Amino acid sequence: MALSWLGRRGSGGNRVVTQEAPPAHHNSTSTPPPPPSLRDPGRRFTIVTTASLPWMTGTSVNPLLRAAYLAHRGDRCRVTLVVPWLAPCDQKLVHPNAIFDNPEQQRAHIRQWLMGRVDFEPTFDIHFYPGRYAIDKGSIVPVGDVTECVPEEEADVAVLEEPEHLTWFHHGVRWSDKFRHVVGIIHTNYLEYARREQNGERKEALLRNVNHAVARMHCHKIIKLSDAVQDFARSVTVNVHGVSPHFIEVGRKVAQAAEERGRHGLASGGGTTAGGGPGSSSSSSSDSTSSSNSRIFTKGGYFIGKVLWAKGYLELLERVKEYNAAAAPKDRLELDVFGDGDDFKDVKATAERGGLPLTFHGRADHAGEASRGYKFFINPSLSDVLATTTAEALAMGKFVVCAHHPSNAFFSTFSNCRTYSTPAEFAERIREVLHSEPEPIPPEDLHRLTWQAATERFLDAAEPHMEEICLPGSGGHHGWRIFKAHVEAVNDWFSVQLHKWLTASEALRCLVGAGAGTLVAPRGDRALAAWRPDLWSGGVMDRK
Repeated sequence: MALSWLGRRGSGGNRVVTQEAPPAHHNSTSTPPPPPSLRDPGRRFTIVTTASLPWMTGTSVNPLLRAAYLAHRGDRCRVTLVVPWLAPCDQKLVHPNAIFDNPEQQRAHIRQWLMGRVDFEPTFDIHFYPGRYAIDKGSIVPVGDVTECVPEEEADVAVLEEPEHLTWFHHGVRWSDKFRHVVGIIHTNYLEYARREQNGERKEALLRNVNHAVARMHCHKIIKLSDAVQDFARSVTVNVHGVSPHFIEVGRKVAQAAEERGRHGLASGGGTTAGGGPGSSSSSSSDSTSSSNSRIFTKGGYFIGKVLWAKGYLELLERVKEYNAAAAPKDRLELDVFGDGDDFKDVKATAERGGLPLTFHGRADHAGEASRGYKFFINPSLSDVLATTTAEALAMGKFVVCAHHPSNAFFSTFSNCRTYSTPAEFAERIREVLHSEPEPIPPEDLHRLTWQAATERFLDAAEPHMEEICLPGSGGHHGWRIFKAHVEAVNDWFSVQLHKWLTASEALRCLVGAGAGTLVAPRGDRALAAWRPDLWSGGVMDRK
């Protein structure tokens, strides 16, 4: 019996992808042909994300850079980035200093920003889908069926950045029905945010099941940036993000300057003594490097990030308060803090009431002058999945002090990363970075942080593998896999139908937080420019 209905159509919920029954002359015990590689020439990638510049957030910046570097690989693939378009009423809330009259203006802004971050001419397309800024969620909700933004002839490989977010309220074609291969990349630990809200345990349990179900329904494979997030079906854990060339170049220059000054010091017999912190070395080589680096890093510590309590600011204030309460005057921790957000005034006021030596500078570009000269970066967040700012700080040759947490597993493999599990360990790490100097980052570690390396990791992780393919009639093992594929396909089909039925109701959509008027979308740049939705109203699942 042919089982093609378990192939491309409806295969989003299956780990096993089956093919048509082989011809009569085919040897049923032969090895099935390999699936098409994502590296094959002519593949079409559609990258869909939940945010866009000028909103400087991870889900706008990282997918943009992924699109640029994927298109730049030179294997004749086509790449399209699909990002949300916000009506003027929502633009004023998300990026009030840059209001666009039409998608073409925003498209030009995105390309101009990108040209300042990469050293080549980007060759990918940018399309828009309508979105609403959900005030109580602090994120953008898609309007209508986003798959309609992609013509049938271009529907090859879909990369869903935040697949759970994109499909919570999705009512339309199943992504894995339209695309040959669908890969989801998990960016955000939504369970951590839900846990911190009113009735957090109930919200967390419900959201965990919803996230797992919708991702399974729509994706063939899930890539988790770290194990800080929940489990998903058919998932692998790989850091597929990189940092812009600017940060790599800064790190390279810092390493070169340290090496040159170190050689100069040794040549003149000028070996000096390093700072006497716990992490300093007594060797002449380390002393020379320390002396040379001390001229490069002229400031102490800093933190940069969106100012929300859930983004690590609660932990930051607690750690600084605990540390300074017991620290000697010479080891007192003072930090500069960069960023803005909904909780800016509250966080700043709390720090001032506690007498904490934190100086808040407002929003700043990590690639700008604001971060120059700092020796160490502190990120105590426990809600991150993978902090881009941490990677950027490491690339610039700085110390990083962060929690011993799954989100920092990748970073902990770098020599300048210092992790802690307790307040006592935090204090030890701070004294170490205060009284010693970062090691020059070696070229191989710098390469691991590049987008070129991240793109290759992504293609490796996203590839369909041989174990995902089986042929009917090829023995007991394959027979069991065929049966399992049937069961999973039927289960996923019913899940999809239930989800479609629930999301078809405007009343129910409003109740659960999808917002009014998000079922049907305006289409085309002209319609988007003229779109004027009502003010947003939240639902029972929204932040309280």
